[in-house]
Amino acid sequence: MRILLLGEYSNVHWTLACALRRLGHDVCVISDGDTWKRYPTDMLLVRRPGTWGSIAYLYKVLKLLPKLRGYDVVQFINPINFIGLKAERCMHVYDYLRRHNKRVFLGAYGDDYYFVYNSVVRRALRYSDYYTPTREVEHEWNIRQKHEWLQTSKKEVSIHVAQTCDGIISALYEYDVAYRPYFPDKTTFIPLPIEIDEHDTIECGKAVGSQEKIRFFIGIQRTRTELKGTDIMLRALERIVADYPDRAEMIKAESVPFAQYKEMLRSSDVLLDQIYSYTPAMNALQAMSMGLVVVSGGEEENYEILGEKELRPIINVQPEEEDVYRQLEQLILHSERIPQLKRDSIEYVRRHHDSIKVARQYLKAWTT
Repeated sequence: MRILLLGEYSNVHWTLACALRRLGHDVCVISDGDTWKRYPTDMLLVRRPGTWGSIAYLYKVLKLLPKLRGYDVVQFINPINFIGLKAERCMHVYDYLRRHNKRVFLGAYGDDYYFVYNSVVRRALRYSDYYTPTREVEHEWNIRQKHEWLQTSKKEVSIHVAQTCDGIISALYEYDVAYRPYFPDKTTFIPLPIEIDEHDTIECGKAVGSQEKIRFFIGIQRTRTELKGTDIMLRALERIVADYPDRAEMIKAESVPFAQYKEMLRSSDVLLDQIYSYTPAMNALQAMSMGLVVVSGGEEENYEILGEKELRPIINVQPEEEDVYRQLEQLILHSERIPQLKRDSIEYVRRHHDSIKVARQYLKAWTT
């Protein structure tokens, strides 16, 4: 099959492409590398700032479009953010590709109209990026997202893409429940793909001794610390390190490229990822595949949608600082659990997220 993957979030399309190529398929990924994260891509399509940057970008897109015809499958990472154009122009690009390729699919991988509507209007989850049981999650990013997806042309374009595409692939429980009520026959849940590299796996068998420090890793995006609750997790971790200086150590990465980030992960025991999710995403799953314990979303709904009956390797936290603190403290007080949690984390990813297994699920969804 000839497959075109448009856009990138957290390396998901590139990871999927690598697995599909190993299965013998011809795959092209076009993206901006997920901005500063610099994920690999076959064709880097970056919009430079300023008027001339916008004109040059539009010219490049128009020149490229005739070459993007004749694919068996085109998948968009998002109804809008698969390309760096305004919503109305994104719709024209989408319609062009839908006319000139066999089948088109929408990825439900991040914020879009249906996810924001499900969170802000329907409030179908116990908590989300936009609210918790005790508070509204209000910061600049969320305010802008609510306005753009619910009150601008992004809404109409999102609905148009969802209604006219051949299928919708949801990658997390939260995205699946946002789309399935409206498109039950069109929505397919497929876990995120992770390329498992045995050389990346850290030593999991050795217990953490009573005199050894647990190395807690946290990644900081300077302009988006509130987006995934990293600010709350950081405060809890700073308290833990202050209260248990002989048992806990913090490793902090601030807005570093993916390759450097991965190197920093290798020397850690525990990753603090995000607190507003029900499920671990690409960052957490990559760490789990390496043998780290992950503190993130790990609600029962996550295990149920995967059909997982046994493993519970994720340290599930509620979106409050005190709960994060308590969970980290329990890891310190019961550090004998860590080796088994590391082994279970690796097995969890192998069972559900191995990129070759996931790629086969995509091929089935695309051709059914």
